[in-house]
Amino acid sequence: MKSKMKNFQLQEIKHESDLDKNFGKLIAKKAHGEKLFGCIQCGNCSSACPLSSYMDYTPRKVIAMVRAGFKEEVLSNKTIWLCASCYNCTVECPKGIKITEVMYALKREAIINKIYPKNFPIPIMASTFFKEVKGRGRINETWLLVNYYLKYNILKMFGYTSLGIKLFFTGRLLPFEKGLKNKEQLKKLIGNSEA
Repeated sequence: MKSKMKNFQLQEIKHESDLDKNFGKLIAKKAHGEKLFGCIQCGNCSSACPLSSYMDYTPRKVIAMVRAGFKEEVLSNKTIWLCASCYNCTVECPKGIKITEVMYALKREAIINKIYPKNFPIPIMASTFFKEVKGRGRINETWLLVNYYLKYNILKMFGYTSLGIKLFFTGRLLPFEKGLKNKEQLKKLIGNSEA
C-alpha cells in the first residue's frame, strides 16, 4: 500500500497538450483492432488479474491511460511487463476486450521506442530474445544469455559461470548451433519489425 501511495504522490500534473492523442488508436491497431474505446472501466480485468497487486497500475487503469494518451507513463512502468498472459482479464471483460493483446502491443511499442523501466530484466530479455530470433532464425541459449547479461548486468553473468560449465559438459549449453536453412522466409514472416 505504501509503494502505491508513493507512486501516487510522485506523479506530476500533465496538461492535455502534453498527451499523445493518437496513442490509443495506435495501440488498438497494433493489438489487432482491439476495441479499447469500448471499455466501460468496470474493473473486472483488474480483479481477475493474479498479478495486479504487484503492478504500478492495474489493467483497468492502463486501458484508461492508453485511451487518454499517457504514452510515456504507460510504456515506462512495470505493469505491462508483469502481465502473465493468463487471459483472465480477457475472459472476465464484459465488452470482450482482449486486454492481453493490448499488453503485448504495449510491450512491442515500449521496445521500439526504448521506453521501459531501466535495469528491469524483462524488457531487456524480450528485446534480446527477439534480436536472437531475427538474426539467427532460432535461439542459441548461450548467446542469448551472454547478450542478455551484457545489456543487463555483466557481473551477474560471472555468478553463473560454474553452472554454465556444467551445462556445457553435459551438452545442454552449446556455443554453436545450426541456424535455419532458409532465413529469407523468416525475414518475410517477421517483416521489418523492430520489436
